[in-house]
Amino acid sequence: METIVLGIGITALAGALATVAGAAEDTESDIGSQGDPNSQVQLAPQMGYIHRIFNKAVSGEPPAYGLWCALGAGVAFAFLQILHNPALAIILGSIVAVFVQGVYCVTAYLGRTASLAKFEQPVYIDVVKSLTPVTMAHAFVAIFCTVTMCYLMAEFLHHPFALPLLGLVWGIALGAAGSATGNPFYGKERQYQNQNFGAGVPISASGNIVRYAEAGQRSSLDNGWFTTKFAGPASGICFGLIVFLELWRTVLFEHELGQWGAVIIGFVLIVIFAIIDLWVEKWSRTTYGPYEKAEEASS
Repeated sequence: METIVLGIGITALAGALATVAGAAEDTESDIGSQGDPNSQVQLAPQMGYIHRIFNKAVSGEPPAYGLWCALGAGVAFAFLQILHNPALAIILGSIVAVFVQGVYCVTAYLGRTASLAKFEQPVYIDVVKSLTPVTMAHAFVAIFCTVTMCYLMAEFLHHPFALPLLGLVWGIALGAAGSATGNPFYGKERQYQNQNFGAGVPISASGNIVRYAEAGQRSSLDNGWFTTKFAGPASGICFGLIVFLELWRTVLFEHELGQWGAVIIGFVLIVIFAIIDLWVEKWSRTTYGPYEKAEEASS
């Protein structure tokens, strides 16, 4: 009974850490313009739209955060062997991973922008200096929370995977949750606010992203103000639920039905969520239908 109670407590704490990690990851991604919507940022100068967006994507979010979380967890694992202080080891590991993330950000921005020189897209040094620390700060929160969550799994739930491997697996899951959940807010809702809601993005508007904010040219920091309110919490809830439900079913049902209990519960959860998704999609299509232009008022 005590083992189950401890497991439930670790599950709740890991879910909370995952929620914070998901929110920080998506905000970092949106401010740095990493993910699917980044293709429009990359395309904009080629279509004649010069911008001040921090275009730093070097890969999709899942492999990027898989690398950073695995690196943070690996360094933390190494320090644990000599320091035996989990808090300090995790902090040092996260710092090393964030340093690598910052290097990738700068080189990716400079490299991508240099490749657009023939389209007269300048390199804004103030963008690099002001936004790189912001993305690094959010990345530190995401990596630290994820590595801490992995440590709890390894130390208290006795997960068979080593800490670096856990960091790789959950880092990929973290990036996937932010990419799938948060990107639509940053892409269609933020980059194309000049398009009618629900109309989608016509081919003729490719690259014609919103480049001006309420006062002056828009930067990635302006995108962060918007997505932190919507996309960040949505991504955090998504990743938090993934971690919580995964650990919950393992803690409670791992030893049931010849250790097949957790697997069966996992399939049941997948079926339940698939049914909910199908119902929401059908309800949305029935309620709102395809986009139609509003009829002009007769004079």
